[in-house]
Amino acid sequence: MTRDEALAIVREHVKNNNLVRHMLAVEAAMAAYAKKLKQDEQRWRIAGLLHDFDWEIHPSLEEHPQQGAEILRSRGVDEDMIQTVLSHADHTGIPRDNLIKKALFACDEITGLVTTTALVRPSKKLSDVQVKSIKKKWKDKAFARGVNRQDVETGAKELGVELWDHVQTVLDAMKSISDDLGL
Repeated sequence: MTRDEALAIVREHVKNNNLVRHMLAVEAAMAAYAKKLKQDEQRWRIAGLLHDFDWEIHPSLEEHPQQGAEILRSRGVDEDMIQTVLSHADHTGIPRDNLIKKALFACDEITGLVTTTALVRPSKKLSDVQVKSIKKKWKDKAFARGVNRQDVETGAKELGVELWDHVQTVLDAMKSISDDLGL
C-alpha cells in the first residue's frame, strides 16, 4: 500500500477535517520515529494515517477499530498493518509486540495535547509551542481533558523513550507539517 492509497481511504471515510489533521499529525510523528529507529518510513507513515480512519463511521469502542479492520481487509491491506492499527486501542487486546505498534500507541494521544497547547497560544501556531509549555499544561488535568496522560506515559515507556524527549520528537514532527495541520 502506498501513502496515497492510505490517504484515499482516509478521505473516503473521514469528513471531519480535524480528525484528518489528527491522522496527519500521527503520520508525521510516526515518520520521525521511523527515521530515528531506522525503520520503514513509508510503512510507519501508513500506520499513522490509517489508525483512526474509521472513527467517524464507528465512533464507539465496540466498533472502532475492529470494524475498520474489516474495511481494510476488503481493500487488500496486509494483515500485519491491520494488526498494527488494531493494537493502538487497548480494548482490542492486540499486543504491542513490535516497534511500529509501540510507536503508534505512543504517538496517538500526545498529538492531541500538542495540538491543544498550540490552539491556546495567541498565535495558534505550533512554531510558538515549546516542550516547557506542554509540560506546564500537562499538570493541569482540566486542560485537554480528553488526552489520556497515562496512555502518553505508558506509550513513551513501552517505546523506550523518556517522556519529554518523546514530546519533543512529536512536537518537532508536527511543526514540520504545521501548514497541513492548520497550526
